[in-house]
Amino acid sequence: MMRYDPNRHHRRSIRLKGYDYTQPGAYFITICTHDRAHFFGAVVNGVMRLNDAGCIAAQCWRDIPVHFPHVQLDVFVIMPNHIHGVLWIVANDNNAGTQNVGATHASPLPPRGPVPQSVGAIIGQFKSAVTKRINELRHTPGAPIWQRNYYEHIIRDERALNAIRRYIQENPLRWHLDRENDQRTGSDPLAREIWEMFQDDDRHHAAGDAP
Repeated sequence: MMRYDPNRHHRRSIRLKGYDYTQPGAYFITICTHDRAHFFGAVVNGVMRLNDAGCIAAQCWRDIPVHFPHVQLDVFVIMPNHIHGVLWIVANDNNAGTQNVGATHASPLPPRGPVPQSVGAIIGQFKSAVTKRINELRHTPGAPIWQRNYYEHIIRDERALNAIRRYIQENPLRWHLDRENDQRTGSDPLAREIWEMFQDDDRHHAAGDAP
């Protein structure tokens, strides 16, 4: 097993090649701010205190199902410089016929931008909405709020889902160990446990042992 390195392995940062990100399922999402700036507030005694920008980010996250009715929200948390959340894509007219891993639609030209109704489209709309509203609040048109990409992991079983829910819910309590905290006092064993679980899931899936 590859040894866990909190400086390298705290997130999955590359989309899974060939995976159809419109298909129903649960997705663990992490989005970080531009230059890891503390835009959204501060953790005080293990509790996240949102400022106005943090409240905007929280409301835009809650509004995702308004723009994407095929999405249901699970737990999420706004942290000083990032957001964690679990999104569920549920079957609807647009994705009811979606196939499993590797399903693609032939096209003579490569697609431009994220596939409609996909995780990428959902996150793109969320980031754009937050950026627009915060820049209006601060009178800073065009200022970057988010890093360019985002991080995700496909949640494949109940064990992983429960561990991720716990990690998200306890994130403010564990801020002193958080990889995104430049004043952290150590590494987070729960983050390590989840990363190793991801590695096991990926190996099993690659071997055909997981759905």
